[in-house]
Amino acid sequence: MKKDQASKKPRVFSGVQPSHDLHIGNYIGALRNWALKQHLSDNIFCVVDLHALTLPEDIKPEVLRENSRKVAALYYACGLDIETNIVFIQSHLHEHAEAAWILNCTTPLGWLQRMTQFKAKSEQAASIGMGLLDYPVLQAADILLYDTDEVPVGEDQRQHIELTRDIAIRFNNLFGETFVLPKAVIPEEGAKVMGLDEPEAKMSKSVARNRPGHAINLLDNEKTIKKAIMSAVTDSEKETRFEHASAGVINLLTMYRALTHESRDAIEARFEGKGYGFLKKELLGAVLETLKPIQSKFNEIMADRDGLERLLAKNADAAREIAAKTLSKMKEATGLG
Repeated sequence: MKKDQASKKPRVFSGVQPSHDLHIGNYIGALRNWALKQHLSDNIFCVVDLHALTLPEDIKPEVLRENSRKVAALYYACGLDIETNIVFIQSHLHEHAEAAWILNCTTPLGWLQRMTQFKAKSEQAASIGMGLLDYPVLQAADILLYDTDEVPVGEDQRQHIELTRDIAIRFNNLFGETFVLPKAVIPEEGAKVMGLDEPEAKMSKSVARNRPGHAINLLDNEKTIKKAIMSAVTDSEKETRFEHASAGVINLLTMYRALTHESRDAIEARFEGKGYGFLKKELLGAVLETLKPIQSKFNEIMADRDGLERLLAKNADAAREIAAKTLSKMKEATGLG
């Protein structure tokens, strides 16, 4: 199916859950890349608050509402241009939930039960809600509503984009050509930042909430950031080469490279024989230099709450113009409406 749009740029859609504070991994793996490539595409970035309800016991209503605004403000603070990007809150558009229901009716249950993240999360919970199983269909609706060409995600989300394509193909086969088939765009570097206290596991917003020192949150103060970095897991050696160091040291080197853009050879030469204390101090400097302007811009945006609400409402209207057309096609194709 060809897109009915004037722009020849690819349509990009992505989003982040506002369930907990965003961290440096979210910045390196997603937000920074969105900003760096924003002028190469036609962009829609969503704060996916409906997805935050998949584990409703994890977040209070007033916190979710506030976090949704904070995440939107961080999108802009991390470099997204206000004039050229559509940034909106998912629940402000009923089209997402409505489209998800229609897609639910054409998605085989077995497709959802095989999803890796569902298996992992369901094993950790005493009981699970339907939303945990079904949220990949809502994610598919998020993407397909906007005739999305590219979805910038981390490697752990590749399976979800593949599922979105499968759902779109099945719907198109059943009801006629309706959806553009999106593709996942995985960053070549910095796509996966590990926990400072557990470098074998990806840095996690939910883990960081209960485990100080696990992550560097984008809005943390200098004292908190310093404590997290200086207490990061390393080893008893002095190896600072990417191919030979332990997981904890490689994680620190990876973050340093992602923030400074220095080559691997230059980084290895810089830290050779100087010990992990020096590496941590240098990483601390790079993190603080990165986060200072982000925090300043964030505070500026949040100081004008009325302005932020007006901007989000305007963007929701812009997103609805696109999503409503796709939803109308879905309804017509399936005999609804």
